[in-house]
Amino acid sequence: MVSCQSLGHSVPDIPLQYWRHGIDPGRFICNRPLLRTARPPGSPEGREVSLITMSNPFVRIVEPLDPKQPLKKFFNLTKLEDVRYARLPFSIRVLLEAAIRNCDEFLVKKQDVENILNWKVVQHKNVEVPFKPARVILQDFTGVPAVVDFAAMRDAMKKLGGDPEKINPICPADLVIDHSIQVDFNRRSDSLQKNQDLEFERNKERFEFLKWGSQAFKNMRIVPPGSGIIHQVNLEYLARVVMDQDGYYYPDSVVGTDSHTTMIDGLGVLGWGVGGIEAEAVMLGQPISMVLPEVVGYKLLGNPQPLVTSTDIVLTITKHLRQVGVVGKFVEFFGPGVAQLSIADRATIANMCPEYGATAAYFPVDDISIGYLVQTGRDKEKVMCTKKYLEAVGMLRDFKNSSQDPDFTQVVELDLHTVVPCCSGPKRPQDKVAVSDMKKDFETCLGAKQGFKGFQIAPDQHNNVMKFNFEGCDFELTHGSVVIAAITSCTNTSNPSVMLGAGLLAKKAVEAGLTVRPYIKTSLSPGSGVVTYYLRESGVMSYLSQLGFDVVGYGCMTCIGNSGPLPDSVVEAITQGDLVAVGVLSGNRNFEGRVHPNTRANYLASPPLVIAYAIAGTIRIDFEKEPLGINASGKKIFLKDIWPTRDEIQAVERQFVIPGMFKEVYQKIETVNEAWNALEAPSDKLYTWNPKSTYIKSPPFFDGLTLALQTPKTIEGAYVLLSFGDSVTTDHISPAGNIARNSPAARYLTSRGLTPREFNSYGSRRGNDAVMARGTFANIRLVNKFIDKQGPQTIHFPSGETLDVFDAAERYKQAGHPLIVLAGKEYGAGSSRDWAAKGPFLLGVKAVLAESYERIHRSNLVGMGVIPLQYLPGEDAVTLGLTGRERYTIIIPEKLKPQMNIQIKLDTGKTFHAIMRFDTDVELTYFHNGGILNYMIRKMAS
Repeated sequence: MVSCQSLGHSVPDIPLQYWRHGIDPGRFICNRPLLRTARPPGSPEGREVSLITMSNPFVRIVEPLDPKQPLKKFFNLTKLEDVRYARLPFSIRVLLEAAIRNCDEFLVKKQDVENILNWKVVQHKNVEVPFKPARVILQDFTGVPAVVDFAAMRDAMKKLGGDPEKINPICPADLVIDHSIQVDFNRRSDSLQKNQDLEFERNKERFEFLKWGSQAFKNMRIVPPGSGIIHQVNLEYLARVVMDQDGYYYPDSVVGTDSHTTMIDGLGVLGWGVGGIEAEAVMLGQPISMVLPEVVGYKLLGNPQPLVTSTDIVLTITKHLRQVGVVGKFVEFFGPGVAQLSIADRATIANMCPEYGATAAYFPVDDISIGYLVQTGRDKEKVMCTKKYLEAVGMLRDFKNSSQDPDFTQVVELDLHTVVPCCSGPKRPQDKVAVSDMKKDFETCLGAKQGFKGFQIAPDQHNNVMKFNFEGCDFELTHGSVVIAAITSCTNTSNPSVMLGAGLLAKKAVEAGLTVRPYIKTSLSPGSGVVTYYLRESGVMSYLSQLGFDVVGYGCMTCIGNSGPLPDSVVEAITQGDLVAVGVLSGNRNFEGRVHPNTRANYLASPPLVIAYAIAGTIRIDFEKEPLGINASGKKIFLKDIWPTRDEIQAVERQFVIPGMFKEVYQKIETVNEAWNALEAPSDKLYTWNPKSTYIKSPPFFDGLTLALQTPKTIEGAYVLLSFGDSVTTDHISPAGNIARNSPAARYLTSRGLTPREFNSYGSRRGNDAVMARGTFANIRLVNKFIDKQGPQTIHFPSGETLDVFDAAERYKQAGHPLIVLAGKEYGAGSSRDWAAKGPFLLGVKAVLAESYERIHRSNLVGMGVIPLQYLPGEDAVTLGLTGRERYTIIIPEKLKPQMNIQIKLDTGKTFHAIMRFDTDVELTYFHNGGILNYMIRKMAS
């Protein structure tokens, strides 16, 4: 038996041949390939050897960081004495270090190390490399289904005769509960408490289940609700930058079940979002298999103009990089302009990496990063070791020193001085609009053809006015009226400059006599308690409250669709007038139907601009020419009159954003929530499923699973369930927000005795496959080419009936007909939502045929055994003459290889080819197993 002493657990006996071949048997179980001691089978006690010495061919470059502490070591990559290392992008150096440290000639081979070192040549050759991140991070919407899967996998393991406790996170995981709270109450001093009370009332069962998981599984830490937003907590508290684990230093790295995990790249921690299914495999010790990426160097020059915020910069970069095309690539920032940006600014830019399509958006660590660790209260001695380690391995960056600039695949530039104040919308984050053009752009969108930049409102209806009464007063709404104004999302609430900027603007607005109309749903949901702390200490919180921006909760809230209800009279006016009402939010996503069902236009904006548009009450305003409002004295107040200067903001930030603040908030983060502390959870290692539960249900993914593999078969005569155009998001596929009262999910919950008030959201019910299958393709803004209007319906072709998507899928399933989905470009854009793959799988979808895929969603489809097919270059549904009413036979050859072309036959006699987007041999292995989780169970059970 091999003893992983540092982890306090043992590794089961491993066949002797692995010892003989110099392979570290601990790698089958232990994800920390560090210095451990072990006894080979048959060796006497006391004769212990280092597994690194036995198996790692790079042990020669191991040395102490400090000669006075010989047991604290690191792999000194500079001792490779390879000239290629100094030319590697800094992000690729992190991948290289992980490969060297984990090299065991089994899961990670010397050839993998060579491929990464030879990145400049290999980057264009679609070469696969393994990567073991240092840790995993989850939020509760994706964390609950992960724990549900782990619980179900333990059951499956037991049925197969294996040890259920082998199903256990090996790679350390943190789960932050931040997606459950909703804006039910706002504009009142007790909004926070009331929303938190409702959160626990609705989610008690989910929270008890998560608490069980934190006790039943090792290496899983839960950050309770009310603590903050996952990515801000990661930035301010969880991130190490350099790991100090089991006697070794190495770069911190992370993958997360949220696409905006990339925010941590702003601190120099390489991280990105993965599907929940892939994250579960990483937690179980499986390396990520990835294609060695191209790296786009993004050079920043100059200084931002005085009125420009980090939000304006990231929206500009998002549009630029969308045009460049960076899907599947790393973006690495460099140039003297980076030195002008704070860590919060860099984190804002890195946060929106999914919106510009890259895998990661990396800012290498520099002295500003080190200063941020001190500012946020990290241990000073550890910070000193962090800097010393990074200097030793050549990973500490000086952005003003161009001699450090590495090689890149290509270089693009942005002069920060050219950035102007802007927003993005009305339906996509990459559709940037300068603030000076907002009025004109919206009015153009009103009459434009239905699409990303169009609402197709008849010209004679552009100035329609709907009168309504709210709390005894008469008001008017028209197209462009703001009904939601939310300072929300980790993108901006982690940044003191824009949050304090919003507070100072609110102060000046109140002092100038400006107000916000009472029917506008205003809210402030900080990313951590630190934000509330400095807003209060700086004296601006009271002014925010006077404008309606009271703290309503610590979580994602409006940004993920937890915006809560609008007043009935407002909804009635919008509906009767068919108005294009507006939501303005400081978030990162504004896809149609995401923020609120009644806001057809949604704009991303900086926190100060959110307040400005709330005061104006409409998006149809030219701030340069029109006043925000008229005060009681009859004076016109313009935006320029109340906009704070950069110097004002920085002076307040220097005074009030201090280390003691971070220490006070985070030292009690895991114990401060009394409601969480009072929760009771079962102590059993196997979960006892409650058949009456509508939140937590044992999923059917492993029903009938055996150790024997099933040979993949040709898909015969599949019907098309849905036919889509471009940019179908995971919000369209598996919405997270409200459950419509006339939906299949609502009918199911009603049949279980629930009232509409108890439905909660789809996101909160991701632990119940019966709800989530019914919620698949249930977005009310779904555009299916088979139907002439928006809505979650399709045609059941055998009968010709128009049905809800779930009901049609059930009909097909009962008749034994397989299904496919047709789509255009960027299928699966948006959040890293595993249910956007699990849901179609449960509906009977065997394959998706699209022009292109969002990276994480393609991975999720692979993880569920759904085949991602891609049209050949230059082909699509139109060029091939596909209507979607045909039946499709997809020929699956006996011998498969990555990215091979396969044949598709139609019942019309037409034949064409498509690319099978299994990009690596590992992904093919998952497919042969029916998905990644089936593979893991078989691997551990055997």
